[in-house]
Amino acid sequence: MSAGGMSETDTGKQLMITVSIMLATIIQVLDTTIANVALPHMQGSLGAASDQISWVLTSYIVAAAIMTLPVGYLSQRYGRRNIFLWSVAGFTLASMLCGQASSLNEMIAFRILQGVFGASLVPLSQATLLDTYPPEKHASAMGIWGVGVMIGPILGPTLGGWLTEYYSWRWVFFINVPLGALSLLGIYLYVENGETKKARFDTLGFALLGISVGALQLLLDRGEQIDWFQSLEIQLYAILSVLGLYLFIVHSRTSETPFISPALFRDRNYASGVVFIFIVGITLLATMALLPQYLQQWKGYPVVTTGLILMPRGIGTMISMMLVGRLVKMFDARLLIFVGMGLITVSMYEMTGFNLQVGQQALVWTGIVQGLGLGLVFVPISTLAYVTLAPQYRGEATALFSLSRNLGSSIGVSIVMAVLSRNMWINQQQLGERVQLSGVGMPGPNDMTAVMSGVYNEIARQAAEISYVNDFQLLMWVNIAAMPLILLLSNPARKKAKEEARARKASEALAREAEEAPAA
Repeated sequence: MSAGGMSETDTGKQLMITVSIMLATIIQVLDTTIANVALPHMQGSLGAASDQISWVLTSYIVAAAIMTLPVGYLSQRYGRRNIFLWSVAGFTLASMLCGQASSLNEMIAFRILQGVFGASLVPLSQATLLDTYPPEKHASAMGIWGVGVMIGPILGPTLGGWLTEYYSWRWVFFINVPLGALSLLGIYLYVENGETKKARFDTLGFALLGISVGALQLLLDRGEQIDWFQSLEIQLYAILSVLGLYLFIVHSRTSETPFISPALFRDRNYASGVVFIFIVGITLLATMALLPQYLQQWKGYPVVTTGLILMPRGIGTMISMMLVGRLVKMFDARLLIFVGMGLITVSMYEMTGFNLQVGQQALVWTGIVQGLGLGLVFVPISTLAYVTLAPQYRGEATALFSLSRNLGSSIGVSIVMAVLSRNMWINQQQLGERVQLSGVGMPGPNDMTAVMSGVYNEIARQAAEISYVNDFQLLMWVNIAAMPLILLLSNPARKKAKEEARARKASEALAREAEEAPAA
């Protein structure tokens, strides 16, 4: 029997559970990026200003970040299946309302609802898969889960652009309705509720941590738009985030029932896995935030071409995730993580050589290599993080794991976009100082404006080229700096296999000695 009480031979039921919960996972992660390309169309329909429309993204991300925190408690208190059903139903209804919104205020309210109900879908799907499959199949289960989690950020902009271009921006949300309905039916029929237990909810701990996470998310999402710490709003977010975290730590050390179990951080594998998935989040979304803008704005590619060029990166990720379940049985998972991070580093190194004349072949090749690396890192980390953790902590642990990945993504995007913006300004100033227009052969006054415009555009292009290369280089060094963390991970399954092999060899040696010894 598996951890969830299911016969390991009941593959049909396992398959239906997997399909049902992965549909829920995919629609949730898709909505983190699918609406990005539709924002200009929404702006006109909803009558919003350019600085207001970004709240369509921010409201969803902040609500999801905060409501990820109590998922572990809610699933233990009311049953995982019940929370799953309410979450999928609420998320699907909120998606339908988003598609029908007629004003910015309505859209923001419905996006908050989407975030509230969708927050639990990713951590609950991970915990359900871990309980559905036996321990020896956890790597394969995490491969399936990883494909669902990572396909959203990769394919979201492409799908969103296609739906907006050929149908309407409203279909960015309406597409969730049939998928959500299928997921709801499958979860109702096949997912078991599991054991429930009454426990005191640490309201103060949740409130303090929620304020800290929410303020940090707002700081990261709004900082680039309002000049970071030059703005009083950003200063307020920073104070709230730091103060909330400090008070949460103090409260947790003195509370009899803390909001987050200290046992999670005493597990070295889990703590290291949380740090690792934070780094993966940085690499995953930061690169995806840079490349579409780089290809469309500076290389002049249309949306459809951009999507096709970025797609091989997702294909590489899915290939390695499908293979990694078998590779884990053949090689130490830590070796796979090292190889994966090495591939990511190689792809980033190649990207530091990009210029505005880079060909599509180089763009596709680096994307495939990076995708293969991400798959080799994501699945073993998601497996090793829970290998030594007691099953009763999985609901709480998966919520914190998802939160760490999301925060890594937000911080990574904010940092690279801020560095890009600042470097472009600095590079434009430095390049502009070196431009000298000779008086010989100069055009007349009527043509001077066109000449100056051409010079400015070329300076902007060269400044952008240097700035993007600097960002790719930064991500490469972040990835290299994280590689020593592999030493903190242990692989009990590998250690157990080695001990069993040694015991088997010793037993065989004793048997041979007994056969060779003369009869008494």
